[in-house]
Amino acid sequence: MPQTARILLLGAGHAHLLALPPLRRALPDARIVLVDCDSHATYSGMFPGHVAGHYPLDMLRVELEPFARRHKAQFLRARVCGIDAATRQVWLEGAGQDGPLTYDLASLDIGSHSALPEGLPGAADHAVALKPLGSSLARLAVQVGDPAGRTAAVVGGGVAGVEIALALAHRGFAGVSLIEAGACIVPALGRRVRRRLEQALHRAAVGLHLGRRVVEATAAGVRLDTGDWIASDLTLAATGARPQGWLARDLPTDPAGFVRVGPGLLVEGCSTLFAAGDCAAMTHAPRPKAGVFAVRQAPVLARNLVSCVQQRPVQHYLPQRDYLKIISLGRKDAVAEWHGLTLHGRWLWRWKDRIDRRFMAQFDL
Repeated sequence: MPQTARILLLGAGHAHLLALPPLRRALPDARIVLVDCDSHATYSGMFPGHVAGHYPLDMLRVELEPFARRHKAQFLRARVCGIDAATRQVWLEGAGQDGPLTYDLASLDIGSHSALPEGLPGAADHAVALKPLGSSLARLAVQVGDPAGRTAAVVGGGVAGVEIALALAHRGFAGVSLIEAGACIVPALGRRVRRRLEQALHRAAVGLHLGRRVVEATAAGVRLDTGDWIASDLTLAATGARPQGWLARDLPTDPAGFVRVGPGLLVEGCSTLFAAGDCAAMTHAPRPKAGVFAVRQAPVLARNLVSCVQQRPVQHYLPQRDYLKIISLGRKDAVAEWHGLTLHGRWLWRWKDRIDRRFMAQFDL
């Protein structure tokens, strides 16, 4: 493959943003194009802190065109809507060009979404999905910025849902409800962490509704499958990661609809297409959807793109089995779980704050 290979980075997820600088250093003559549907990437790890009032919005954002320019890449604002891996073509919406993009190598890092199920009455008009965050950020910023006398409902009791519910309560919303279809919040975490989180929700006066499903959303609130009505001026969907629908149409996917990749992060059956981050399902080592894996995938992805250009074997990515999980509690406090240990305190929030600020600072280089 020529050193001037055209490489498409489809999506501005963590893996691609971190892979671009070393990729450019290793391949100074490659034609690299970063494609994303938004003009900026938003770091979800700091978003609860923004909602709670701890961070201004610009601290969470990476402006993509200047970032790409610094690394001598082209930025194209468009939404990926299809791929033909056999002919190496990518179809885009909003690109303002005729026909598909072609590539020598490409990588997918388009994330996931957390919208309420299609067909649920009122969901499309009255529930804001937390993923993808960029597409809903402007709408959220306006509503979160004026919380006085307003109510909110968060649908989904995973880590993201709990963090956002506590952040909204800390920001000053008059009433916050957390709705979870399962029997407990954050089921993937241990009992002691769940107890800490339940205590934090109780202390913040967040109404917790377990074993309940939303069956209708309106501008004034949501209706549950029990018939109960919950008032909500702002309804947020944090119901877990769902894939973009076109992936299953064009690429090999797992039962949930995420792209199947092998240990080298190559899409199954493809030699020129990679996938990373939430949109990828690691068949060799299944893991939950978490940003830590995308961050760790980045250097392997960069090296493997370079290896393909230089016609060398790709390296394997072997994810860790456990990782530190720090959950912010609205105020500048946090709880964490690591290798079965439960940690709690303001020092954890300060530690997370330093980690997050250091993570974002690297995109200014």
